[in-house]
Amino acid sequence: MSQIELRHLRTLAALRDTGSLVEAAERVFLTQSALSHQIKDLEERIGCALFIRKTKPVRFTSAGSRLVALADQVLPLMHRAELDVARLAGGESGRILMAIECHSCFEWLLPAIDRYRERWPDVELDIASGFPFAPLPALARGDLDLVITADPVDSLDLSYLPLFSYEAQLAVSKDHALAGREWVEPMDLQDQTLISYPVDRSRLDVFKSFLDVAGVEPARVRTAELTPMMIQLVASGRGVTCLPNWALHEYREKRYIHTASLGEEGIWPTLYAAVRADQADATFMQGFVDTARETSFANLHGIVTAELG
Repeated sequence: MSQIELRHLRTLAALRDTGSLVEAAERVFLTQSALSHQIKDLEERIGCALFIRKTKPVRFTSAGSRLVALADQVLPLMHRAELDVARLAGGESGRILMAIECHSCFEWLLPAIDRYRERWPDVELDIASGFPFAPLPALARGDLDLVITADPVDSLDLSYLPLFSYEAQLAVSKDHALAGREWVEPMDLQDQTLISYPVDRSRLDVFKSFLDVAGVEPARVRTAELTPMMIQLVASGRGVTCLPNWALHEYREKRYIHTASLGEEGIWPTLYAAVRADQADATFMQGFVDTARETSFANLHGIVTAELG
């Protein structure tokens, strides 16, 4: 058993602050007799006196002063730790280490993160790198806490909290043969150069929900890292691309490009915040999802409320 306990440090700090046994006993909710017994017990443990008797205010010995200095170091740390644990238990604090399976999401995600940090200053929030290919398994393992994704994986023990739905639209140059069309068929793209982000085709709406369903391949696939680069290539007639309607809105309004739906009904994916099932109801996690939704609908054109469940 440790010789020095937290209750001893609290007692010595109270004795230093009040200067008397009577007032120190009141501060630590002990009788004067119980406090005297506690100090005597500690002195026997360490083998020396802690303060000089019958002095007012109390005068500590060298050993007593050293333990008071220890109390000044330890007790504030304990107090802060207790507050942190209380906030964690109350859902006001935690960690959100996130990854993003959405190249065009930074437009609304960064303002959402800034707003969330203002509202939830006790939550550690950061964007992780190093999970470009398998962020959802990393989330299930506990390496991440949240993933922005449009591709739920049912086999993992995760909860998918819908943020919003958007239309995946085709963008072509103003003088393209498909310009002016309200919607296109998969066969319309079989002789086209398709410009996409450098990710697996199973994560691209134009493939998984449109071309692959019809068994159609574009003539060529070209990749680009950034949305403005993709738009530049499209506007200059070097290919076509498929992006979320909100990512294309500004360029369409400026008449840099023309947009069309994928099929007569259009394709409307849903973007989710994926979290581990045991954290889905955490107050700080729900706070992030609410902030993300609020920021999205305040800033993005053409998105709609996602169907729950």
